Amino acid sequence: MNSAGNSGRAPPRVGRALPRAGRALPWTMVTPALGWTLAFFVLPFVAMGFSSLTAHEGGGFTLANYSQFFSNPSYWQAMLNSLQVTAIVTVVSVLLAYPFAWILAEQVPERWQRLALMLAVLPFWTSYVVRSYSWLLALAQNGVINRALTGAGLISEPLQLANTRLATVTGFVHFFVMLLTLTIFANLKQLSPSYRKAAADLGAGPVRTFLHVILPLTLPGIMVGAFLTFVLCIGDYITPQILGGNNELLMPQLVMMQIGRRGDFPLASALSIILMAVVTIAYLACARWLKIERA
Repeated sequence: MNSAGNSGRAPPRVGRALPRAGRALPWTMVTPALGWTLAFFVLPFVAMGFSSLTAHEGGGFTLANYSQFFSNPSYWQAMLNSLQVTAIVTVVSVLLAYPFAWILAEQVPERWQRLALMLAVLPFWTSYVVRSYSWLLALAQNGVINRALTGAGLISEPLQLANTRLATVTGFVHFFVMLLTLTIFANLKQLSPSYRKAAADLGAGPVRTFLHVILPLTLPGIMVGAFLTFVLCIGDYITPQILGGNNELLMPQLVMMQIGRRGDFPLASALSIILMAVVTIAYLACARWLKIERA
């Protein structure tokens, strides 16, 4: 009887152990990712937050670094310049990438699409610094563009293209058009042909089908690419530094200036957190389009 009773109680103990192991398995699998995030994002961010609340000369906690940003017009101008450049780059990149992605998805034969995509992502294979210096050489007064315009008789004197906002925007757009093309192309390839057929059956022409069916359905892909462009562009230091020629101060350059020239790490930390707050606001503004719901 005791043996039978013990064998009758054994299955419940096994049954209780299995759910506990099942609950532990997901945490075991995500532990490396959580540890990586904690070590290389959370802890550095917390340290930067504490640093932003200290004075450059030492001492206790203070909000002077943040108040300095809001009271200094040059800091505000740097933020405004960053937002303007980022907005221009994002809009121009979307306007150029969407037709390109449409051609790749709809006009290029299926067997050639992989080759076309490989050619489209070639800029990603080039070093960021090399690509920026290449544009600097092309936009210089004796560069390819000015020589071509002068040789064609369109201009009599070389244009000042390098070391301008136009040069910075051009370098950014060259890179981010390809990024947006990939996100929009992936969205276009997921669309079922039945959407177009249904719109045609209801009497919609190509333009109305695009505006009322295709564009709304591909909006998540556009917004994902646009948000990535915004994040990468507003925090980039290399391209404005090389192509802008220090003629226009942007937020990443302002942060590096505090570190390289003044050694003011607390102020640089405060400026970085303010820049991250702007990115967070942009995310919250785009959050409704950054989630692709599946039925």
